[in-house]
Amino acid sequence: MSDGFLEHVLDQLGGEVTARAMFGGHGLYHGGAMFGIVYDDAVYFKVDDRTRPLYESAGSSCFAPRPRQRLTSFFDVPADVLDDRDALVAWAAGAQEAARAGRR
Repeated sequence: MSDGFLEHVLDQLGGEVTARAMFGGHGLYHGGAMFGIVYDDAVYFKVDDRTRPLYESAGSSCFAPRPRQRLTSFFDVPADVLDDRDALVAWAAGAQEAARAGRR
């Protein structure tokens, strides 16, 4: 993953989001909850039953860093959303809510 890509994602999301290195990528955190993953120049957000249909209708798929490893609670963010700050922030808000709900 390029450092420039991670910096671009953090710039798009704003100052309250932090990143921590983990497992060859970075976890995205807000308010102490991990809501996203940056891995191999792609972004994956936490989904729940409410947000998963949005990702599926956009053609997104779950995070699968290896052929036998799939995290079905994280889906890739479409490129057009990554390039639109307002859309990315809105999708991130849904992921943050899903992450907070999952911690309860």
